[in-house]
Order: sequence, then C-alpha cells, then structure tokens
Amino acid sequence: MLKFLSKVKIEFNALDPRTASCMEFLAQCNARQAKESNPACQLQVKRRTDDHPPQITVTFVNGVEEVFDATSTPAQTIRTMILEKGQFLETEQMFREAGEKWPVIIPEEELRQSFPGTKPRKAEEKKQ
Repeated sequence: MLKFLSKVKIEFNALDPRTASCMEFLAQCNARQAKESNPACQLQVKRRTDDHPPQITVTFVNGVEEVFDATSTPAQTIRTMILEKGQFLETEQMFREAGEKWPVIIPEEELRQSFPGTKPRKAEEKKQ
C-alpha cells in the first residue's frame, strides 16, 4: 500500500473514542511489509488536543493529496481506495512509458461493436 504514497499524515486526539480507524491504519503503515514496500514514504503522526475529528491525509507519488474522515471511513476502506488508485497510477505510468496518450480514449463506435466471445475448450482438447 505504501509503495504508491510519498507521505501519510494521521491526526487524532488520543482521548477521542473515534480514533479506531486511525490506530488501525497506523498499525498497517508500521507493519514491516508496508515499510519495506516504500522506505521513502514519510509517516507523520499528529496528536491533537482539540475536538478536531480524526483524519488521515495521504499524498500519492504523483503529488495528489487525499484527505479521509477517519470517523466514518474504516481503515480497510481507506487501504482499498489507496490500492485502487495505485493500480490506476501504475497503468498510467505504463502507458506513458510506452509512448501512448493518457487517458486512453476509446472511440464510441468501438464501444458499440459486438464481441464474438470465446468458446471454452473441453478438458480433452487441452491435453492434446
């Protein structure tokens, strides 16, 4: 998960009962496997003393920053959203490295073309 991020900032008040998501996300970020995936990712924890709701701010490697309300968003949901956006970034990078335009625009007429499909082969045919 951290391989797609350059910075993670977790803000919470330790006395606030709504910090579960922050604590779980912090534990995921501190896991050995996560740290090894991107040692350069900055992890910043800000302990607040006011009533500001817990929040998690992530900065992706392309500079895009996203803020999550940790009171209403479970840590697993945040992780899933980071992984999905990370796959999107990897795809974008692949296309750019190949010299292709991004985003890929599929012409309307190609979207409406019929798809013949593939016929599954039987197990006996695969052995031959």
